[in-house]
Amino acid sequence: QVQLVESGGGLVQAGGSLRLSCAASGSIFRINAMGWYRQAPGKQRDLVAVITSGGNTNYADSVKGRFTISRDNAKNTVYLQMNSLKPEDQAVYYCYVRAVVATYWGQGTQVTVSS
Repeated sequence: QVQLVESGGGLVQAGGSLRLSCAASGSIFRINAMGWYRQAPGKQRDLVAVITSGGNTNYADSVKGRFTISRDNAKNTVYLQMNSLKPEDQAVYYCYVRAVVATYWGQGTQVTVSS
């Protein structure tokens, strides 16, 4: 049974920073990519950042230069360092793991940015 455990969300003032972590456990065969999506109330879930097993990264335009994704392959853990947070970054952030046979999702962690 695969489980993704997220941590690091919370309340921060605009301009502040947070670091999200997501640890994947269980039997996952050949992870191709790990990343983060986010969903604000009344909006669709959008990609924030993704990192492949080879270390290639891709970011949403809205977070480029402010967010950094990284991963520890040995620990099956992905991180999202979020700097210069804005009120529009407020959302539930979901970790995901894309493996050869399936995609797995975390339960989501709330990020609240006060102005």
